Amino acid sequence: MDETLTIGQLAQRVGLKTSAIRFYEGTGVLPEPARENGQRRYGADAIRRLEILAVAKRAGFTLDEARVLLQRADAGSPAFESLRELAARKLPEVDALITRAQAMRAWLLTATDCSCTTLDACALFDHELQAASTAPAEPLAITHVARATQPA
Repeated sequence: MDETLTIGQLAQRVGLKTSAIRFYEGTGVLPEPARENGQRRYGADAIRRLEILAVAKRAGFTLDEARVLLQRADAGSPAFESLRELAARKLPEVDALITRAQAMRAWLLTATDCSCTTLDACALFDHELQAASTAPAEPLAITHVARATQPA
C-alpha cells in the first residue's frame, strides 16, 4: 500500500473508532503519524500494528503487555523472545480463569436442579460454605444436594 490513510479511513479499515486510534497514539502503542496539510496520515505500518494489537487483545494480553511486545519488536528484538515471555506469564492467568469458569459452570448446572422455595434455604447461597471453599481450584463450592420433592 503506497497510499496513506486519514484517521477516519484507518479507523474504518481496522474496525476502530478514531478516538481509539488517538488513544493508542497517546499511550505509545501507535506512533504519532506523519501529517499532510495538518491531517494525520497513516501507512501500512499503522494497519499492521493495529492488527497485531487486536490479536494480542484477543489472546488476553493487556494494553501494557501489547505495548511491550510492539516496543521490543521496534527495538529489534526477535519476536519469539517477547512473545514466549509474555505467553509464559499469561498462561497461569488463563488457567485460573478456566478453573473459575469450570467452577461457575458446575455451580450453574447444580442450580438448574434447585428446588428450594427460598434463597435463604438454598445451600447454593450458604455464605459460610462458599467462604470455606476459597482454594484456587474451587472458587465456588457445590453444596446443593437434591432434595426430595415435597408432597403437594
